Amino acid sequence: MKKTHGSRGRCQHHEATQDRRGRILAFCALAMAVSPFSTPVSAQDTVRRLEEVTVSTARVGEKAPLTTSTIGREELQENKIAVSLPFMLELQPSVVVSSENGPLSGQNMRIRGVEASRINVNINGITLNDPESQEVFWYNIPNLGGMAQSVQLQRGIGASTGGSASFGGALNLQTLNAAPKRYLNVDLGYGSWNTMLYGFSAGTGLTRHGFSFDAAYNGQNTDGYIRNGQANQHSLFLSGGWYGERQMLKAIFILGHQKTGITWNGAFADELDADPQYNSAGIYYDQNGEMHYYDNETDYYNQRHYQLYYSFMADDNLTLNAAFDFTHGDGYYEQYGDDQKTYSKYHVYALNGAAKSDFIYRREMYNSAYTGSLTAHYVEGPLTADLGTTFLYYNGNHFGNLIWAQDSMSLDGSAFLPISEDSPYEWYRNEGDKYDHTLFVRLNQELSSRANLFADLQMRSVRYTIEGIEAKFQDMGYAESYLFCNPKLGLNFMVDGGQRLYAVAGITSREPRRADIKDAINRGDTIKAETMLDVELGYQLQKQDFTLGINGYAMVYRDQMTPSGNLSESGYALMENVPHSYRLGIELAAGYRLLSNLSLDANLTLSTNRILDYTYTDFNDGDLTLRTFTENTPLALSPSLIGAAMLTYEPFSNAKLQLTGKYVGKQYGDNTGRDVYAIDPYFLLNLRASYTFQLPHSQELELQLAANNLLNHKHRLFAWAEDCDYEPGYYHLIGYYQQPGINFMGRVIYRF
Repeated sequence: MKKTHGSRGRCQHHEATQDRRGRILAFCALAMAVSPFSTPVSAQDTVRRLEEVTVSTARVGEKAPLTTSTIGREELQENKIAVSLPFMLELQPSVVVSSENGPLSGQNMRIRGVEASRINVNINGITLNDPESQEVFWYNIPNLGGMAQSVQLQRGIGASTGGSASFGGALNLQTLNAAPKRYLNVDLGYGSWNTMLYGFSAGTGLTRHGFSFDAAYNGQNTDGYIRNGQANQHSLFLSGGWYGERQMLKAIFILGHQKTGITWNGAFADELDADPQYNSAGIYYDQNGEMHYYDNETDYYNQRHYQLYYSFMADDNLTLNAAFDFTHGDGYYEQYGDDQKTYSKYHVYALNGAAKSDFIYRREMYNSAYTGSLTAHYVEGPLTADLGTTFLYYNGNHFGNLIWAQDSMSLDGSAFLPISEDSPYEWYRNEGDKYDHTLFVRLNQELSSRANLFADLQMRSVRYTIEGIEAKFQDMGYAESYLFCNPKLGLNFMVDGGQRLYAVAGITSREPRRADIKDAINRGDTIKAETMLDVELGYQLQKQDFTLGINGYAMVYRDQMTPSGNLSESGYALMENVPHSYRLGIELAAGYRLLSNLSLDANLTLSTNRILDYTYTDFNDGDLTLRTFTENTPLALSPSLIGAAMLTYEPFSNAKLQLTGKYVGKQYGDNTGRDVYAIDPYFLLNLRASYTFQLPHSQELELQLAANNLLNHKHRLFAWAEDCDYEPGYYHLIGYYQQPGINFMGRVIYRF
C-alpha cells in the first residue's frame, strides 16, 4: 500500500508589512516614553475607573456566578518567556494548548475540550475572532500578552459580548492602561533552535494635561524544531489617550505580521520514528524520481487593527461608551504542487500535451471588518446594569494564483498563457459577506448583603453569503440568516467573607464556520447551527494562606459541531454535527502557602465527554468489508483528565524558582473512540528561575531562565485521522505532530 498524506494544512493567507515603518513608529513611542513630560496627577482614580468601565461590558466582577480567573500585568510580563498567550494560560483549569512546531508555530487552545473557533476572544470588548473561520490565529499577532494590562478567562458559557457566543469559554483582553508615571521595559531572549525574542513596552504616564501614550513592540525569530519550521513574527501596539475629569478618548493601533514555514502537514508514525524532525511540506520529485524540497513553502500574513474608544461619565451612576474598530488582513500561503493534473486541477492545458505538471501556487486572502459598538454601564444602589449593541460588517475575498508552472500552459490548448509571480493566473475566487448584529443586557441585582441575582440576555442576528467558485470549481453560492436568543440566569451567595456559592444556567447558539459550509457544499450536504445548555454549580473559599475552588458543569448540546478528525484541503479541522452530546465535569483548583516563601497551586479537571448514538463504519486494515456501529462514543480531542501544578519558591529577596507540571489524559482524534486513533497521555515538567537586580533610581534588571520538558518526553500530538480506501481494501491513517524534548529559553529584562 502506498502511503499518501490526505489534504491537510491551515490556510492563514499572509503577506508581509514594512518592518522599517513599524520600527520607526516604535522608536518614536520610545522617545516619548523617556521624555520628562510626565507627571502624576490626581485624576488617576478617574482614569482607572474609566478604563475599567470600558471593558466592564465584556467582563464580570467577583460577584458574578461565573467561573473566571484574571491574570494581571505583572504576571503577564513575568510569563512573556512563554512567548504566546495560549502558553501563558496553559496552567489554567481545563485548558489544553497544542502546537505544530513549538510556541512560535500554529497553536490551538482548547477549554474543556472545546476547540478555538468556539472560544470568544475580545480586546477591550471588540471581538478578535475572525468572522469566517471564527478562530484567533495567535501567531498572526505574536505575544498579545505583551500589550495587555490584564486577561480574564471565563470558562463555560461566559458573559455576553459582541460577536459569536462562547461554547467553551471566553478570553477578555484589556490593553495597556494609562500608567501613573512614565515607564520603560526592554527584554531580550534567546533559546533552543536559535529562537530569539526582543521587545519593549514604554509609556509617558499620565501627563499634567491628561494625555497618555503607550507603545509595545515584540519580535520573534526561530529556526523551528522541525524542518521548514522557521518563523519571523512581529507585533506593534500604539495607544494614545486623553483623560478629562469625566471622559476619555483613546486611539489604538495594533499590527501583527508573520512569515513562517508550513508545519501543518503532520507525519506518519514510521516517518517520525526515522526522523523526528520530518516535515513533508515542499517535497517534490524530479523526472528521474529523485526527491527534492521546495524551501519556500510559506505562510505569510499581515493584520492591522485601528480602534477608537470614547467613554463619558454622565454622572456617578452612568457611564456611556462608544467604540469603533477597522481590521484589515491580507496574505497567502505558498506551496509546491507536484505532478498535478493540469486541467482538472487548474483548468489549463500544457502546450506539450502533458496531462500532469508541477506548479507553485498561492492561496490568497484579502479581508476587512468594520465593528461599531455602543454600551452603557449603570449603577443605582443594589442594581448594576450593562447594555450594549454591536454591529459588524465583514468582507472576505479568497482566491488562488498560479505563480509558476513547469511546462508552458494555455487556456485553450494553443495560445500561450504566461504564468509567473509578476503575471499570476487566477484559477478561483469567491467572496464572503457577513453581517452580525448583537444586542445584550446584563443585570446584577443585590438581593441582600450576601446574595445577588445575575441575568444576561444576548440577541444576535447573523446574515452570511458566499458567491463565486472555490478551488475545486464548486459553485459556492450560499446565503443563510440566523437569529439567536442566548439567555443566562444565575445566583451568587456569600456564605461569609471568604466563602461563596454560585449557580448559573444558560442557553447559547452559534452558526457554522466558512470551512464547514464549504465542505458541506462539496458533499452536497448541509451543516446546522449548534445549541448548548450549560448548567454550573460552584464553591469558592479564600483565606489568607489557602484558596479552594470547586466547579461542576453540565454542557448539553443539540447538533454540536465537533471535529471529525479530517481536514479540509486548506487545512482547517472539519466539523460535523452530532445530534445529541454532552460534557459533564468537575474542576478543582487550590492554592496553599506552605511557608512565607513557598507556595503550591494546583488544579484538576475530571470529565465525561460523550456523543449519544453515534453511527460510524469500521474495518480491519486491508479488509474489503465495512461494518456499521451505533454506540455512545467519546467526543474528539476531549481528554477526561487534565491536571496542572505549580510550586513556587523564593529562597531570598528578588529570587524565584517555579516548577510546573501539566498532565493531559488520553484522547481520541475522531468521534468514534477507536484505539487506532487514540493519542497517548502526556506529562510535561518545566522549570523557571529568575533573579532581579535592584539598580539606582528605581531601575531593575531581571534575568530569567526556562527549561521546558525536563523529563525529555518526546510525545506526539494529533494532526489528522482518515479512513481511506486503497487497493486491496480499507485502511486507518493517522498523522501526528512530533513534540520536542528538553529545550531552553533565557531572557534579560530591563525596566524602570
